[in-house]
Amino acid sequence: MTAADSRAQRLRLVPGRFVVEHLPAAVAPPSGWIAQVRAPEGLTVVREVVGPEPAGVDLWRALYGGDSAHGLDLPGMLAALLEPLAAAAVPVFVASTYHADLVLVPEPAAERAVEALRAAGHTVDR
Repeated sequence: MTAADSRAQRLRLVPGRFVVEHLPAAVAPPSGWIAQVRAPEGLTVVREVVGPEPAGVDLWRALYGGDSAHGLDLPGMLAALLEPLAAAAVPVFVASTYHADLVLVPEPAAERAVEALRAAGHTVDR
């Protein structure tokens, strides 16, 4: 993909660090969440870590392209982000919004993710 490709996106590295949690279906989501999905097996919540770092929890960084939103009818927009991340062996967790996708990557792989996305023709602001 090149910068001229219609799937090239402008992303920003969202300030903060995040956790992805699975909660039983009957549990209310904790405060501070930025995404939540309820499924039959429970609730998945993405929330920002505020205060001391929780022990034994994987921390994530988030990339978001909402400032240059794309329509729901444009095919391949999420794939354009995930393909270079997969090629760089960067795991992801994705939460999609009406306008764009929130792509979370493990904190230790955040630099590698930014480099892979830029190499694929995307713009990533900090």
